[in-house]
Amino acid sequence: MHLDAKIFVAGHRGLVGSALVRSLRMNGFRNLILRTKSELDLTNQSQTDEFFAAEKPSHVFLAAAKVGGILANSEYPGDFVAQNLQIQTNIIESARRSKVDRLLFLGSSCIYPKFAPQPIKEESLLTGPLEPTNRPYAVAKIAGIEMCWSYNRQYKTSFLAAMPTNLYGPGDNYDLETSHVIPALIRKMHEAKINNSSVATIWGTGSPRREFLYSDDLADACLFLMNLDKPLFDSLVANDQTPPLINIGCGFDHSIRELAVQIAETVGFKGNLTFDTTKPDGTPRKLLDVSRLTSLGWQPKTTLSQGLKQAYQEFLNVESQPLLIGELARRIG
Repeated sequence: MHLDAKIFVAGHRGLVGSALVRSLRMNGFRNLILRTKSELDLTNQSQTDEFFAAEKPSHVFLAAAKVGGILANSEYPGDFVAQNLQIQTNIIESARRSKVDRLLFLGSSCIYPKFAPQPIKEESLLTGPLEPTNRPYAVAKIAGIEMCWSYNRQYKTSFLAAMPTNLYGPGDNYDLETSHVIPALIRKMHEAKINNSSVATIWGTGSPRREFLYSDDLADACLFLMNLDKPLFDSLVANDQTPPLINIGCGFDHSIRELAVQIAETVGFKGNLTFDTTKPDGTPRKLLDVSRLTSLGWQPKTTLSQGLKQAYQEFLNVESQPLLIGELARRIG
């Protein structure tokens, strides 16, 4: 991407999108196209078409999505499948019609089978049943991968699908009903500390293992991919035999129990941790094989310890503002 490239970041207020905007600006990209939900309804195809026709972006980062943790996915499965299908379908189709140079579609590691061999290679896609708690979201994202692949074959587009591992960082959602594990634990531990609680209760057994990546590292990886020279980028997207799919992660994982202990230390909660085994664990383990990405020359920069400290400080900054956590969650979503 040239520094004057016209770049559309869809979903720029979310965890991923805001990290992308920070990274783009830090690297000298200033011609960014950003729209809020009230300014552009990406679930509406005609609005999306009109936007692309008017703005003519050369590069698209498709980070707009409806996202959430186990509880949110269980409570609103219809919303998760319908809204994600609408958003990504409209953007990919409009990008094709307006002939964008490159598009990066952001998905999730939940696209892979629940019991995929670990670490999970890109080739594991569609080789087994999905984790039931987030299957609607996963199916939508799988459809997005297939759409990118199909368009590349039929229309000769350059659309790449990147599957990040579990993410956290600035702009995260701290609503306990809809958040992912790290922001939920940060808020839970913080509230237990300030309320002088002796116990903090955590969903599940604590045994599942998860890989975590700081959102700014994900953004760095996304820019790295979109800036690959043409032969390398084409090797990822112009293949009739394999989907244009690449994993993004750090390559190692932690148990939820280990994570909870580390977050308690970061927050300064001195009480006991208990695990509610009546609550679901989700997939037993989810570690991505990131050899395809690292072979291209990319490595993450932020350790989990560093990232948790930065995430907690960001949470405290949000808490100190007259903006309620629930309002932040709605703004991010």
